[in-house]
Amino acid sequence: MSAPLRPSPGAPREAAVPAGGAPLVFPRTLTVGIIGAGRVGAVLGAALAAAGHRVVAAAGVSGAAKARIALLLPGTRNRSATSVARAATDLLLIAVPDDALAGVVAGLADTGALRPGQVVAHTSGAHGLAVLAPAAAVGARPLALHPAMTFTGTPDDLGRLAGISYGVTAPAELRPLAARLVADLGGVPEWVGEADRALYHAGLAHGANHLVTLVNEAADRLRDAGVAQPEKVLAPLLRAALENALRLGDDALTGPVSRGDAGTVRRHLERLAETAPESVAPYLALARRSADRAIAAGRLRPVDAESLLDVLAGIHREVAA
Repeated sequence: MSAPLRPSPGAPREAAVPAGGAPLVFPRTLTVGIIGAGRVGAVLGAALAAAGHRVVAAAGVSGAAKARIALLLPGTRNRSATSVARAATDLLLIAVPDDALAGVVAGLADTGALRPGQVVAHTSGAHGLAVLAPAAAVGARPLALHPAMTFTGTPDDLGRLAGISYGVTAPAELRPLAARLVADLGGVPEWVGEADRALYHAGLAHGANHLVTLVNEAADRLRDAGVAQPEKVLAPLLRAALENALRLGDDALTGPVSRGDAGTVRRHLERLAETAPESVAPYLALARRSADRAIAAGRLRPVDAESLLDVLAGIHREVAA
């Protein structure tokens, strides 16, 4: 068994008992390092520091990352990733882009920067524990800790952390520590299985990232229609739609698709084809999915949907051709 986390002198300790093993001992105040002082890493580092943990080093190369460290982690030294990993005796938080994560972890393991018993956590939603295998192979303890929130990398983010969910994947023996870290960050753990990480992240990206694209597409089409300030038109409508969708599910569906208004949808698509042909395919995809959900929810009778589905199918064939 790898060594337990080394407690800070005089710090109270908490224990977690893994199945069939001796308890793991964690110091109440963790010595933390942050690799990747981007929008997420710098903010979570600041939140951990506010919760009483010691953020001793952070790695940031770009000018923006250096500015975030100075603003959000004052007094924290900006060091190389290897130096940060060695300084983070209790918890190393890696907050780098998804596709860079495996290389960073492997590089740290290869250079001997990681130590047995050290918790190595990443903030990727798409990855679970498998990407941390090189760290686990040298005795470090792997943890996936993803905040379900969008970040700007400014102090404003700290006020948004209260009550958010964290997608957590952890070995059984690390669950108590993971739950405490999430609580220290003001959040709520959502336990996600290793095999479900990609699906979990797809749900978040589909909802949040595509929402931004959808809103901006809508704003562009309103500008095309001569609306000078589309955000003022959209704001109350979209806020109400989002609140209703979260509260009512598919019962919140309204508009021409949910009513089966084939003529209106056809006019939409014809005008979009003339003005913004790049918007036709996404409109079609979302209209068809909305129709499917409206039918399944009983909001749209199949007999009333026939003409609408014929329009969508016909336009789809034209776009494909």
